Amino acid sequence: MPRRARLPQVLLPLALACCALAPLALAGPAAAQVSDDVVRIGVLTDLSGPYADSGGKGSVAAATMAVRDAGGRVLGKPVEVISADHQNKPDVASALARRWYDVDRVDAILDLPVTAIALAVQAVAREKNRTVMITSAATQDLTAKSCSPVSSHWTDDTHALTAGTARAVYERGGTSWYFITVDHAFGAALQKQATEVIQGLGGKVVGTSRHPIATADYSSFVLQAQASGADVVALASVGDDFIKAVKQANEFGLMTGRQTIAGFLVYVTDIHGLGLPVAQNLTFSSVFYWDQSDETRAFAKRFVEAVGHMPTKIHALIYTATRHYLKAIEAAGTDEALAVNKAMRAAPVALFGQSATLRADGRLLYDTTLWRVKTPAVSKGPWDYYAPVRTIPAAEAFLPMNPACGG
Repeated sequence: MPRRARLPQVLLPLALACCALAPLALAGPAAAQVSDDVVRIGVLTDLSGPYADSGGKGSVAAATMAVRDAGGRVLGKPVEVISADHQNKPDVASALARRWYDVDRVDAILDLPVTAIALAVQAVAREKNRTVMITSAATQDLTAKSCSPVSSHWTDDTHALTAGTARAVYERGGTSWYFITVDHAFGAALQKQATEVIQGLGGKVVGTSRHPIATADYSSFVLQAQASGADVVALASVGDDFIKAVKQANEFGLMTGRQTIAGFLVYVTDIHGLGLPVAQNLTFSSVFYWDQSDETRAFAKRFVEAVGHMPTKIHALIYTATRHYLKAIEAAGTDEALAVNKAMRAAPVALFGQSATLRADGRLLYDTTLWRVKTPAVSKGPWDYYAPVRTIPAAEAFLPMNPACGG
């Protein structure tokens, strides 16, 4: 038999040391790279206020569904979902985020309705080097100005909500516009960005009415809009203000008249609360509707069983973001925020069969849809509310990336 080759004497100790360490190298890294041996996801939402229907307990349920569908574990370690009510107060949200990151060892926070709250928590996440996934607040500043390598913005931002909708409505004959706008920064941003698109296309804004938050009487604003002769009456408000404006517009016949009534930030729960006789013909854009495809219908069926009503686009995006986050941890081999967010940006996003990607600045890019609310005569039953008008390509909806946010 041939004699076995021997290692030189000087290499023998090194070889023995490598052999001794080999099992650790193979078995250790995945487990060692999950901090505290658990991945914790915090849903920071409105559980009791005006955004509880569009987010709230449904947001918690959506994140929990995503974790269960991922098997409840990542890199061999358990995944937990916790939640809290930020009471729509930025200082409360900021304090909760700090406690979660510092004390409760939360790895990622998501949801975050209200612009000021999202910006406050985004700043804490940047300071603590922890992940934040914003699925509710809509300001484009979250990526255009205050971007962060550990932050991502999943829902339609103010530019997508207005620019895509304004262009699509304009191309269908809506060349003159009248705005009924809530008098705060969010409402002003919606109107400003829509106006830029309208005027850039050659259209015009023939008038504006501004109202304080929580106005009770919209009759004078509605009558001015009706008398203006504008092709489109745009409601640049959200939540209770938007719902009350639509109700009073209906009372004065706008919802069934010749004018197109356009909204910007509209949820299926808003339409359900208003009812089709009131909300019919309202036009707006949204990335998600429960009856869009086989995938959305399957998700909606499970969501209704858990929550009791159809999912909003926020709930759908929370489910999507949570699944993508867990896949990124697997790909990165760690729950360290910078590594995970890099992996999130590198992989395509599974958005209920739609093509979507996370840009380098954290902006989720996707085509969205312009919808019109059905009339009662056309609707086939409960929650059958939306009819598609046209697709709005991502290039129309979203701003180009700020080069300063591309790192």
